[in-house]
Amino acid sequence: MSKLTEKSLFWVSKPVVRTYTNTMLDMDVHQKSPFPAGAKIIAPNHPSTTDPFFVASMLAQQSHILIKDVLFNVPLLGAYLKHSGHIKVAAGHGQEAIDRALELLKAGKTIMIFPEGLISPLGGGYNKARSGVARLAIASGAPVYPVGIHLLKDRIQSIASTVKGKREIGYWYLRGPYNITVGKPMRFDGDVEDHEHVCEVARQVMLKIMRLAYESEQRWYRRTGSVPGTLETA
Repeated sequence: MSKLTEKSLFWVSKPVVRTYTNTMLDMDVHQKSPFPAGAKIIAPNHPSTTDPFFVASMLAQQSHILIKDVLFNVPLLGAYLKHSGHIKVAAGHGQEAIDRALELLKAGKTIMIFPEGLISPLGGGYNKARSGVARLAIASGAPVYPVGIHLLKDRIQSIASTVKGKREIGYWYLRGPYNITVGKPMRFDGDVEDHEHVCEVARQVMLKIMRLAYESEQRWYRRTGSVPGTLETA
């Protein structure tokens, strides 16, 4: 698939996603620092399967998202992901995905990676950050923009499907408030082969993401006059 086709798919799909988010979601985005042109890493928390599409919709440029390989096997969606230039992450082949992302960063592209690697626990909290975001940041020198997402977990719908004979569950957020806070850029250097340093960088990024998600949550409470712990009705 040519770069021109990838860009065309992005610019065709973006207004479709934006129309959906404007219609079905109550999107609230607060950005502490504008996104510059050139290479950068977008690093959000991951409360739902739909996060890659919703976060990408706020960007003014094409992003290449590291996405679990199972979604590439879903009819239609998989073809779209492949031909839009997104990056497949398969178990046991994580370095291949990192190498591809580094190639794109070197070319001045935008990469989106979810440091948790999995959907955040439905009962609350976060998964420990994996090393991918740290390895990308250290090896490329590109700035990391941490992103904190808050949504209403009781509105996440668990949808089971069979992909290549295997039962998979997606955690889809189809309507409701969706609050995003984008932090200031973080930069890291050092030795990417230093395991302790890589783990510490990943930890720092995840801590910032968690703080930003808390800011998103508190901003929603202030805006709506809601009280934490109360049940929201449609």
